[in-house]
Amino acid sequence: MLSQFLTEKSISMNPKIILVVILFSCLTLFFAFAPYSEDVPVVMPQDCVFNTVFGVVELDSSFLHAPAPKVQQALDNGLSWLIKAQHPDGGWGAGFHSAQHVRDPHAVPPDPATTAMVSMALLRSGSSLSSGPYASSLEKSTEFILTAIEQTPPDGSKITQLNGTQIQGKLGQNIDLVLSLQYLNNLLEKMDQQHAQYERVYNVVAKGVDIVETVMDTQGRTSGAGWAGVLQSSFATNALEAAESNGIMVDTTKLKQSRAYQRGNYDPVSKSVKTRDGAGVMLYSVSGSARANAKGARKAKEIIAAKKKAGQLEDDAEVSYKTLVQAGVDEKKALEYEAEYNVYESAKMKAQEREVMSGFGNNGGEEFMSFLQTGESLIINKDESWKNWYDQLSANLLNIQNQDGSWNGHHCITSPVFCTATCVLILSVNNDIEELLARGQ
Repeated sequence: MLSQFLTEKSISMNPKIILVVILFSCLTLFFAFAPYSEDVPVVMPQDCVFNTVFGVVELDSSFLHAPAPKVQQALDNGLSWLIKAQHPDGGWGAGFHSAQHVRDPHAVPPDPATTAMVSMALLRSGSSLSSGPYASSLEKSTEFILTAIEQTPPDGSKITQLNGTQIQGKLGQNIDLVLSLQYLNNLLEKMDQQHAQYERVYNVVAKGVDIVETVMDTQGRTSGAGWAGVLQSSFATNALEAAESNGIMVDTTKLKQSRAYQRGNYDPVSKSVKTRDGAGVMLYSVSGSARANAKGARKAKEIIAAKKKAGQLEDDAEVSYKTLVQAGVDEKKALEYEAEYNVYESAKMKAQEREVMSGFGNNGGEEFMSFLQTGESLIINKDESWKNWYDQLSANLLNIQNQDGSWNGHHCITSPVFCTATCVLILSVNNDIEELLARGQ
């Protein structure tokens, strides 16, 4: 019927109309013959091809910033070291707080938090469960994490029997769950819904979200905070945001509270930083504030830019409560956007100050995680300054890489596995530009 219609009408029809007819017909056939099951959650695809084709993500090639050859070599060396450090059960371990001097990755038991960090690094480096140079390792580590959450009661219990790990001692008792949930969200974003593991991953993420919300207090903090618990809470906020973008039910009140907590750690007017939950370290708090407010800041910026383009605001209009209201934003929402924008803009600058980032050669895993938070927040906000941040940080990371390809901390989280995974995530952040930009929408 379609071919007959096009044959009869193609001479007189506009080519754009023909294209629309073909596209509509293809979508109709897709949904008519797609397999259906009442047990499978219905979620719109999140893969980057779908997003790009249908205009959900507008990726400007000038925003990309490919790493230099030296950086790629450092990445390859780091990844090679991580693969050798994997345990037979698929996990990786960081070791215990009481034995920070132990650097042999096979002399410590595997834990979910460290396994999740390495898995995120492998995923960001181009591998999946079925393809890429590290597919086999990723498949085993994913099984390790899925099983850990599946076997955990949904009452806020820890997902591991290990106590006193380096990661727990510094970041909090629930960091294993939070980082595992972040990895599975990242995995879900890249999975085809027809993949054999899709439904299982989706359901485990949903369960993980419920547990995170159970252990989050009314102030937006994740309970069981460690020495730098503000980072645990920050990553919990990230995990809830990612789950929401994956179509999973998230308690919006909890998410708002967690964002407000991160926003409250920094006062953009006085430039003062609350470091009570950040071990007294400014970097930990401001990086979390920048990360948690990046999405709202970008939204506010884009609303004002659109009104300027339409001639409804002056070209020199800045993001403020007044201009947002003039742009048609609800007064309550305008106040929220203004706060998020001001906190992000000020916190991102503070997080990149020399004295805040100082200490190369004497970093712990917490610093590496804070650097990662800052970089991702810049990309989520579609902030061009991320390129300068990347160039400076990558140069420093290459200077402190070990001869065997690993990185290690010099205090607190000293684990070479955890630190290497985090540094790989930083250096390969360009590979996740589309996913990070999509989270900012």
